[in-house]
Amino acid sequence: MWRNRGGAYAAFCPRKIVEDCHGVVRGSRRHSGTGSDGTLLLSARVRYILLDRITTLQPPELARGVKCVSLSDDCFADHFPGHPIMPGALILESLAQLAGVLLESTMRERSRTLADPPAGELHALLTMIDRAKFRHVVRPGDKLELAARVLRATEDGGQAQGIATVDGQRVAEGQLSFAFARVTNPTMLAKRREFLDIWLTGSAGDP
Repeated sequence: MWRNRGGAYAAFCPRKIVEDCHGVVRGSRRHSGTGSDGTLLLSARVRYILLDRITTLQPPELARGVKCVSLSDDCFADHFPGHPIMPGALILESLAQLAGVLLESTMRERSRTLADPPAGELHALLTMIDRAKFRHVVRPGDKLELAARVLRATEDGGQAQGIATVDGQRVAEGQLSFAFARVTNPTMLAKRREFLDIWLTGSAGDP
């Protein structure tokens, strides 16, 4: 069982602190310094959007999406030099970002049926991954086809089954559990809607 207290949509969390193999990343900046082996660490941006497009969004049942794996992705600088393999944790995070959108959309549709819906929107936070399996390696040039199906969705949280495939071959899967937090900050809500528009249509609006 693999647990993550940060979770999907971490890109929207201000000043998120992430531990990586070289030290601490604050926000989206890695601080320069020296590693335990004496290696010089250079500042670099860490990208945390691991979903390129949502091709199907059908709450409360199913979502499908795509992650195009590129050699320019940050993770391949260290994983591994001369033998690039996408980390399994990042495949699961891609699935979690898709599942988070699906569960949030499910709860948003339900709130529209209420006579007096609460303010703001629910934000899905990944809390647990069960039964994770990694069946094949994913390399630069692969197109990850992602699918998420709702298993449960209540006001307290939700659960979805996530499956990732490449060329029809299953490469990873897991049961993803989420808690919900209500977001009312207008800036955060606008940013989240912008990402959702890009994922669904390829653009946040007219240029």
